[in-house]
Amino acid sequence: MSRYFYVTTPIYYVNAKPHLGHVYTTVIADVLARFHKLSGDVVFFLTGTDEHGDKIMETARSLGTTPRELADENSQRFRDLWPLLEVRHDRFIRTTEPDHVQTVQRILQEVYDRGDIYFGEYGGYYCTGCERFMTETEMEDGACPIHKRPLSFVQEKNYFFRMEKYRPWLVEHIQANPDFIRPERYRNEVLGMLREPIDDLCISRPKSRLTWGIELPFDRDYVCYVWFDALINYLTGIGYPDGAGFDPLWKEAQHLVGKDILKPHAVYWPTMLKAIGLEPYRHLNVHGFWNVDAAKMSKSLGNVVDPLDLKDKYGVDAFRYFLVRDMVFGLDANFSEEALIERYNADLANDLGNLVSRSTKMVTRYFDGVLPAPSGDTTDMERELVDRASVVVGEFKERMEALELHTALISVWSLISAANRYVDRASPWELAKKDRARLSTVMYHLVETIRIVAVLINPVMPLASRKILDLVGWTGEVSLNDVLPFGKLTPGVSVSPAEALFPRVERLAKAACDAAPTKQQKEEKRPGGPSNLVDISRFGEIEIRVGRVLEASRVEKSDKLLALTVDVGRRIRIVAGIGTSYTPEELAGKHIAVVTNLKPATLMGLKSEGMLLATDCEEGGLALVGFDRTPKVGAKVR
Repeated sequence: MSRYFYVTTPIYYVNAKPHLGHVYTTVIADVLARFHKLSGDVVFFLTGTDEHGDKIMETARSLGTTPRELADENSQRFRDLWPLLEVRHDRFIRTTEPDHVQTVQRILQEVYDRGDIYFGEYGGYYCTGCERFMTETEMEDGACPIHKRPLSFVQEKNYFFRMEKYRPWLVEHIQANPDFIRPERYRNEVLGMLREPIDDLCISRPKSRLTWGIELPFDRDYVCYVWFDALINYLTGIGYPDGAGFDPLWKEAQHLVGKDILKPHAVYWPTMLKAIGLEPYRHLNVHGFWNVDAAKMSKSLGNVVDPLDLKDKYGVDAFRYFLVRDMVFGLDANFSEEALIERYNADLANDLGNLVSRSTKMVTRYFDGVLPAPSGDTTDMERELVDRASVVVGEFKERMEALELHTALISVWSLISAANRYVDRASPWELAKKDRARLSTVMYHLVETIRIVAVLINPVMPLASRKILDLVGWTGEVSLNDVLPFGKLTPGVSVSPAEALFPRVERLAKAACDAAPTKQQKEEKRPGGPSNLVDISRFGEIEIRVGRVLEASRVEKSDKLLALTVDVGRRIRIVAGIGTSYTPEELAGKHIAVVTNLKPATLMGLKSEGMLLATDCEEGGLALVGFDRTPKVGAKVR
């Protein structure tokens, strides 16, 4: 029986054109929608634009246009962008559409009639960028912590929603449903917000100050405040209250939001839903910021990255892969074009592209482009590859369901790495000279592994997935439900030779080979050498900090090197020669000492931004330098 899956993005403000922050949320929603469709679920994916409020009117005035013209122009920019990024939403909603206006007014009237909306006066500090009042504890030096602009004190008579009335219920609901808000850090943050009474929510603006909004059905002198308008789009989009499919879809609603709009979605929205008699959404999934120069990417800060520039340079699939792979969902991530290029060259050009290219070319060279039937005895190498494929399929599904998207891809890449190692160990070029039966078995297992990889990457890289499946002769349905068992490719199908799926990209800057030690530096490292004793001031130049390993993986073609992502107060990558002493699984979550102010070095084509500290073990191998108590991540080691 099919499950239902309803995924939403925030509806984006139309005061500016789309940037990377908008694109990340929308691509993640598309990846999840594609994953659930491939799993056989009934899926609905909603996105759109938020078009009312002070910010829109202020921006339109500064540009010498009308709010309607600005909304039309920028909403179309969002609508036009998504197909270019292979985003396939089911509805693009605008808050100026008639059905949404009617839904908002209907809900306003219902809540008003129940006595949960009242008229009163309020004074407070207001952020136009966030479209809400802020408490003193939320402000930083009298400014909005997000937009870095001073707040305006506003006092006026307005309508209010009795939000505090539903606070005890909301606390109970969050505590009874531990995964209601995820990751857990944001659940804890919301519970912290709700420890004390909360202000009732101002839901209107007088027309004397703002005319660009939905008119209140019970007072024509006021328009609806943007959050009470905008959040309701999630209901309008699937036909509230009696549209076909509304009930089963709403029960499985999954909201994707950035952490800057946590409070409206985690506090305002569920209390509004309770007031109209609806159970809340199933999950609120909160992600971090893409940072540029240590600041959140935003128009107001002038550090916006244009997604179309990146898509045109590196291709849609590579761009989507980077977004999913390089951000741990829930944490912040640092953006740089150099990081994108490194990820592209290492994962796509070297690993995936190389595997597909050399495997399909060998089938062409040795079997005239026809997939052979396995005819020799299978060995432990084949059994290991088949077992790895089975494990990876299960891990991929489990991690995608849990929103651990980057680890889902890490799992897939472990299969790609296993297949590349299999090529090197089996040496088909040698078998072609002496054992054609064994060669046919090896080539079949390689191409069949590529088919499985192509299905798994489909939600993230739909174009590359389809191209690879065409190359290996798969004409069947792309489905996660029947990707296994191993051996679904029919011998005798045509296999086409692949040119470079992902041609290597030249780095933006010269590789940092300056980090290699000079002859003098090598001398200084020798015990008893000329600089064996150092002044304490020189030792102080080395910055050692507490790091927490977020993820680790093996470096292709190296038994010794592991690639780690480490949180040291910021996320850095480290390539370390500890692969014979530790497995990637052992390292995840471990607190270690990290040298963080070394010049970057490049190892096996991968940039390393720090160094782990380790020592020799009596029984052989290495032991990482750690801590006997739980230290603070990012703290300096003194």
